[in-house]
Amino acid sequence: MFFVVFLLFSILIFRLGIVQIVQGEDYQRKIERTEDVTVNASVPRGKIFDRNVQVVVDNVPQNAITYTRKKGASQEEMLKTAEKLAKLIDKETDQVTERDKKDFWILKNEEKAKEKITDKEWQKAQENEISSKELYQMQIDRITEKDLKTLTEEDLEVLAIYREFTSGYAMTPQVVKNKNVTEEEYAIVSENLASLPGVNTTTDWDRSYAYDNTLKTVLGNISSSREGLPKEMVDFYLSRDYSRNDRVGKSYIEYQYEEVLRGQKTKVKNLTDKSGNVLDSQVVREGQRGNDLVLTIDMDLQLAVEKIIEEELGKAKSRGGHPLLDRIFVTMMDPNTGEILALAGKQYEVKNGKAEMNDFALGNLTTSYTMGSVVKGATVLTGYMTGAIHPGESLVDQPLKFAGSGGKSKSSWFNRGGAMSISDTYALMRSSNVYMMKTAMRIGGAKYRPNGPLKISPDTLPTMRRYFGQFGLGVRTGIDLPNEQIGFQGELTQPGLALDFSIGQFDTYTPLQLAQYVSTIANGGYRMEPHIVKEIRQPIAENGKLGPVVEEIKPEVLNRIDATPAQVKRVQQGFRMVMQSSQGTAQKYFRGAPYNPAGKTGTAEGLYDGPQREKYIERGQEVPMTWNVTLVGYAPHDNPEVAFSVVVPWAYQRGANSASINNIVGRKALDKYFELKAERAQEEKSDVVIEKDIRAKDEADNKEDTDNQ
Repeated sequence: MFFVVFLLFSILIFRLGIVQIVQGEDYQRKIERTEDVTVNASVPRGKIFDRNVQVVVDNVPQNAITYTRKKGASQEEMLKTAEKLAKLIDKETDQVTERDKKDFWILKNEEKAKEKITDKEWQKAQENEISSKELYQMQIDRITEKDLKTLTEEDLEVLAIYREFTSGYAMTPQVVKNKNVTEEEYAIVSENLASLPGVNTTTDWDRSYAYDNTLKTVLGNISSSREGLPKEMVDFYLSRDYSRNDRVGKSYIEYQYEEVLRGQKTKVKNLTDKSGNVLDSQVVREGQRGNDLVLTIDMDLQLAVEKIIEEELGKAKSRGGHPLLDRIFVTMMDPNTGEILALAGKQYEVKNGKAEMNDFALGNLTTSYTMGSVVKGATVLTGYMTGAIHPGESLVDQPLKFAGSGGKSKSSWFNRGGAMSISDTYALMRSSNVYMMKTAMRIGGAKYRPNGPLKISPDTLPTMRRYFGQFGLGVRTGIDLPNEQIGFQGELTQPGLALDFSIGQFDTYTPLQLAQYVSTIANGGYRMEPHIVKEIRQPIAENGKLGPVVEEIKPEVLNRIDATPAQVKRVQQGFRMVMQSSQGTAQKYFRGAPYNPAGKTGTAEGLYDGPQREKYIERGQEVPMTWNVTLVGYAPHDNPEVAFSVVVPWAYQRGANSASINNIVGRKALDKYFELKAERAQEEKSDVVIEKDIRAKDEADNKEDTDNQ
């Protein structure tokens, strides 16, 4: 026994000698060893400009207070720091939840929290019959309102700060406060950083919108540092070197161009000791704000069109007789390039007895409506492309009566009882329903016999939809924004519904689809992909200036319709007559316009399907019949440079006077486009004259200097 004990102690002493004497220095170095931890620091996002280099979305610097939690930091350490910081700054507590309060109450009242558990339950916990997680939940459940009321306002402020401390990962800066940080708060925290481990003062940024809510729904939003990455896309962003508290685009332009706008983060290497304390920081890579976007939007035109919409919508509501009218949309685009020049939409709402005009530009691509006769250009061209009719062909316009229709007839608004032979261009000019319906019948191989059956091919409607798709009607336009709606196809399948489809009374389309459709006719038959971003530019420090071009979004032709140039010109002639001939449906509003417009009016009848529809159903009332009024057009008719659509859903009801708000808005919008064009041309001319004068003066001064020498 003695020998064994002696041997064991000898081995132990020998081992200790090796550790202390032979390997002592190595172990001492390990104890003192530091770690390199590389973290990313966020940078401002790229700016957004309009086509005239006016800033639309910018970044505003703001004072910020951050906290970086070291590895292994205890609750006590963080709580102590939070209590010190709470005495130096004001922190809002509106984000503190009831669960946060209960967790904090337990942290502050350990003994009282233990009393929430019975001796029997503690015994079960020791015997592993109750897990520590279950035990903690029992404490949480037994905390009363009375207990929570013991937390003072100061406690809640400490909790709000502590909550921010624990919300992120170790060594990753968390924003404690970046809204309304006063100069006094910023200075006093900066002075006390030595006693606030992990706390720092820095400069953060926030998005600033130069035009307030104008186009806001299309520009989109970004998440806050508190929100961080969207839950449903965490893995996607983390795989692309994002941090969980990074601010990212949540919707539309900000979301669609996230990779462009995000920028290159600053990489910082923190040198820490074994306790996780930061000994030194080194910038490994300087950050750079994201690339800038140049939009196709003309903000001067956008603002002007929105003002027109607000004025006309306000007038209509004040006159009465338009109880369900609550929105108007206008899309303007370059028919030759697909560039969106204006995407305006307003929605009339009454909140707390006060009328408001809210931005609804997004509705141009996310809402759809029956559009009425504006689609008749597509119907005529479909007739040409299928061989059902040919350019210049005349058809008899007469009330159409079919067997089984109960004596009801389908007719044109201008011809309720007679019969007259009309051409294709006249049919467009006067908006003949019968011409379009007979075209659809010919496409389906049907012949009209008064009071006879309508024997039309069941493939008629699918065929017409395919051809309408060539214009962008009922299909995605291809715009560089998410969540575009394609409209709804009528669910009924009776072949005779092709007649209603031919006059725009069946399927629904978006205002953007209408603009693409009329652009296709305006430019000679090419369906251009609409886009709202014109260029991507490198960022530069100088305000109001653009950096080098990274990428230019070039015009893209999605398809050319199957019609010949002569066939397209025939429809263009009909559209010109709508606005410039004495019998045109829009001549009252556009005849004599100096820019020679062309276009097509529309009216669609149907049961109201707007936001108040459910109220009628809940009350057991009949849903009223309403009319949508629409307008598409372009100008000049012989060399189009702008195309547009105007959509006014639920403009009026049966029994009320018809509304011409579509024509009024369309005329004013076109006037404003050409007015701005003339103003800019004059400004450019003035700039050229001034530049010449300056150059002439410089030359004269140089000559005088030479003569003197």
